[in-house]
Amino acid sequence: MSNLRNKVQLIGNVGNDPEMTVLETGKKVIRFSLATNQNYKDAEGRKVKSTDWHNIVAWGKTAEIINRYAVKGKQIAIEGRLASRSYETKEGEKRYITEVIVNEVLLLGAKSEDQAA
Repeated sequence: MSNLRNKVQLIGNVGNDPEMTVLETGKKVIRFSLATNQNYKDAEGRKVKSTDWHNIVAWGKTAEIINRYAVKGKQIAIEGRLASRSYETKEGEKRYITEVIVNEVLLLGAKSEDQAA
């Protein structure tokens, strides 16, 4: 069971076009948001759709794959781990963020023209 610690699996839609950064060391990192939906019935029996937004980060070859094939609206599945960090804004305010660090990505849905080649 030790491999179940800090494991996240999500299927959702890319919320914004991923942004690739190449660090001074040559390492590639990509960041984007992922929307996941949940459907349920409220107390009156009406169907409700709830959307959660996740901050996604991928490195190296995985980042390159996402950069090439994942665009806003594309459905993907990811597996990774949660990571929390804090940073300070220009105004001196401390902010906290939780991100999913991707280990694996699976492109879902129909192939785009770019993937057909």
